[in-house]
Amino acid sequence: MLEQRIQQHFIDSADLKYQAGPLLSKPISQAMQALLVCVTSGGKILACGAGVSGLLAAQFAAQFVGRFERERPGLAAIALPLDDPADPAADTEAAADPDRFARQVRALGQGGDVLLALSASGQSAAVLAAVEAAHARDMSVIALLGNAAGGGASSNPGGAVGRALRETDVQVCVPHERAARIHEVHLLALHCLCDGVDAQLLGEQEGSL
Repeated sequence: MLEQRIQQHFIDSADLKYQAGPLLSKPISQAMQALLVCVTSGGKILACGAGVSGLLAAQFAAQFVGRFERERPGLAAIALPLDDPADPAADTEAAADPDRFARQVRALGQGGDVLLALSASGQSAAVLAAVEAAHARDMSVIALLGNAAGGGASSNPGGAVGRALRETDVQVCVPHERAARIHEVHLLALHCLCDGVDAQLLGEQEGSL
């Protein structure tokens, strides 16, 4: 019984990634180009995420500053500190401190920087406020979103955060309503971003794929 349940997790995760690949490859490529332009022009990436997504944002920043799979000079990225990744309200409209990321964006962000924002629900009040603050600072936004709040991917893709994006921003919205599956695809997308930036800066690595 338990082994079947475990195997189903692997199957569901693999199925979603297989289906999402053709849908998300273009926006991920656009996000990759935005990151590359930013860091090669002297800008920096501010990464934030609601709840568990904050841990993914921190991992991305660590790999961007340090290394992904190859040695290279550090690239400028900062993970905005979050309160409690286990807070069940963190990725909702009812966040305890919806301005926590926006304050940091206003203090640290400047024109030419990029905000990388993650919300599995697309409804995070804190991420939404960060997006609005980034726009006010003349920053572009890359949003990794999902539909964990319900409502269906077709009727409300990316939720309130998705609706707040501008045409010049990039939305990578996972077409699913289960947060765990969305987080798994977000992690893969972040790996794609790191790998793609490295490939463009350092050249293709033989045997890397």
